[in-house]
Amino acid sequence: MAVALAGARSPGAGAILSLRRLDPAAAAPVRLGGSGTPGSRRRRGIAMAAAASAPPAPADALPKGADSFFRTVISNMEKVYLSRNPTAKTILELVRSYDGDHICYDHFAFRTFGVDGYGIKSLAEFFTDFGYVPREELRFPAKKLRALWFSPPTNDGYTGTGVYGPLPRIFISELLVDELSPQSQDIIQKYIRTSGKGNKHATLASTSGELTWEKPIYSDFQVLSRESEYAAWTLVNGYALNHTTISTHRLISDIRSINKFNKFVEDNGFKLNSEGGILKVSPDGLLQQSSTVADSALFTFADGITESIPRSYIEFAERLVLPQFKDLPNDEVNEHHRRDGFEVGNADKIFESTSNDQLTRRSA
Repeated sequence: MAVALAGARSPGAGAILSLRRLDPAAAAPVRLGGSGTPGSRRRRGIAMAAAASAPPAPADALPKGADSFFRTVISNMEKVYLSRNPTAKTILELVRSYDGDHICYDHFAFRTFGVDGYGIKSLAEFFTDFGYVPREELRFPAKKLRALWFSPPTNDGYTGTGVYGPLPRIFISELLVDELSPQSQDIIQKYIRTSGKGNKHATLASTSGELTWEKPIYSDFQVLSRESEYAAWTLVNGYALNHTTISTHRLISDIRSINKFNKFVEDNGFKLNSEGGILKVSPDGLLQQSSTVADSALFTFADGITESIPRSYIEFAERLVLPQFKDLPNDEVNEHHRRDGFEVGNADKIFESTSNDQLTRRSA
């Protein structure tokens, strides 16, 4: 299913509201502030971003000052992420030592509670204010999730790598809280009420690593864990960066092939998420992804209990050249010649990187 974006060259919060499905039967706007109608939530997950479709024109490049400020913000998000996730930090260092300083991020991903303004919209408006364009919605009925991804403004002229290289796509998901059991809904609402207007400062929370609600008690974390590991993760991690993704095809050595990259990671002693197989491949074969298992860390809950909780992980993605550009010489292939977007089936398995099954397997 394709989407149209009105005013794509003038992004901002208004661009979100103008997002429309082209399917006449589903002409309502994609909402960022809530979980949708019961009927819409029962629709099957949508595998978006057909390989052959042309993306909307990116927004104009950011003015120099805005670009510098924006990169400082996402750099601070990255610092919190790396300080909590030694696996990600070590893998980035290993890749740089092997391949040189050529790391580019494919996307950054965040998790949210889709209730009372704490969902996708709470983070999205920061990115759209800095030129990001809302693209496509993905649905995960079994996990009670929806997600929206955003393409960055024009990336021409970058000279750095990492957060100072080409700007990453942004992938924001939200838990459809009103589809949970009454007990889980009550727990989430209890903490949301302690947040005041914390949803208006989601970006600040992500750069500081602090929760906008009060620290939870362990029994509440346990209840959510039994019903939705995504809910439990979000309760203790809040708006912290859930994962970054290395764009393997932008590397210059042999590990630019994701299969060789995966072997490189495993040879260095790291376990990869095995849900659905180590390599997650889209039906068209053009988007190939893998990820580590999340790191764990001790966390002291509000009632004084200290237990291990899942933190974040690092993902790897190779975007292959679209069929219509397969005859281009390698040195002429740019990012817009490659598969764009995301895939429900791949993302569904990547979510499992923070699951107890994968965490247990990692420590086995």
